[in-house]
Amino acid sequence: MSPEHLPNEQDAEGTVAVPGADHPFADPGLPAHQPRKQDIDEKAAKRSERVVAFLFLLSMLATVGFIASFVAFPVDDIRYVWPLGHVSILHVMLGVTMGIALFCIGAGAVHWARTLMSDVEIADERHPIAADEETRSKVFADFQQGAAESGFGRRKLLRNTMFGALALVPLTGVVLLRDLGPLPEDKLRHTLWGKGKRLINMNTNEPFKPEDIETGSLSFAMPEGLEYEDHDFNTEIAKAALMLVRIAPDEIKDQQSADFGVDGVLAYSKICTHVGCPVSLYEQQTHHVLCPCHQSTFDLSDGARVIFGPAGHPLPQLRIDVDDEGYLTALGDFEQPVGPSFWERG
Repeated sequence: MSPEHLPNEQDAEGTVAVPGADHPFADPGLPAHQPRKQDIDEKAAKRSERVVAFLFLLSMLATVGFIASFVAFPVDDIRYVWPLGHVSILHVMLGVTMGIALFCIGAGAVHWARTLMSDVEIADERHPIAADEETRSKVFADFQQGAAESGFGRRKLLRNTMFGALALVPLTGVVLLRDLGPLPEDKLRHTLWGKGKRLINMNTNEPFKPEDIETGSLSFAMPEGLEYEDHDFNTEIAKAALMLVRIAPDEIKDQQSADFGVDGVLAYSKICTHVGCPVSLYEQQTHHVLCPCHQSTFDLSDGARVIFGPAGHPLPQLRIDVDDEGYLTALGDFEQPVGPSFWERG
C-alpha cells in the first residue's frame, strides 16, 4: 500500500473513516469492548481464580502421583486394561499422571487469560525495527500495564499455585533419570556365598571334599543352590565364581590366607579386580594366576596380591571350613567386594 493510502491516526485509534477518493474502503474500526462477567463481578472473578488455582493444584498432585507411580509399580507388572489390552501398569500410570500434570498447567493458564486478564484489543501501527526512546518507554509502560491487568501481583493464590505447578512438573523428568539403569544399592558388595553353603564343583555339580583337590591343581566352584537353569545364573556367577587351589602349607606365605583355608586348600574369587574378566591361567610352580584380558598376575600363595598388571587390589579370599560330612563349606561371604573397584565402594 502506498503512503498516501495509509490510514490516518484517527483510523489507527479505531475511528470509522468515511470512504472517499483517497480511501475507497471505510475502516470499520474496532468493536466496542464488551466487559466480561469477571470484569464487573468480583465474586465471579474469585470463582475463576479458584478454578485456576484448582487446576494448578491438580497439576501438582498429578506430578506427585507420577513420582509415586514410578516407585510403587514394577516395570514388569503387566495387567489387562480395557481397551488397551495387556499393558505395563507403570507405563500407563506414568502417561496418565504426566498428561494430567501438563494439561492442568495449560488449562489453568488459558482459563486465567480468558477470564481474568484484560481482553481489551489494542491497535498499533507498524514501526521501524530500531526503537526510539519513546517506543521503549511505551513498551515498558505496556508491559507494566499488562502485568497489572493480569492480576499477577494482586492475585497471590494464582501466582503461588502456578509457581508450585511449574516447579514440580520438571521433577517428572528428573525421576525418569532413574531409568538410565538399575541402582546398584549394595548388590556389588554381596554374593550368594553365605555361612554353611557348600562349594559345588562346576564340572561335576557335586560338592567338594578337601581330598578332591590335588596339590598344585586349580578347580572352580559355585555356591550350593545356584543352578544353571536359573534365570539370574549369569548375574550371580559373575560375582560368586570361585577358584580353589591346593598349596603345600609350608609354601603359603601369608598366614591369614592359610587360616582362611583348610589343609592348604584356598578359595579365591575368580573375578579379576581390574575389569572383571575370569582369572583362570594357573602356573603350578610359582602359584601365580594370570588374567587373560590384561595380564594382571596374582600370587595365590601370598594372599592373591597383585605382582603385575593393572589390577588395583588382590583377589578376595573366601573363608572355608569342612562340615560334619567332610564337605567344604563357606563360613560367610567375601569380606571385600569382588571384581573391579566402583565409585561408592569407599
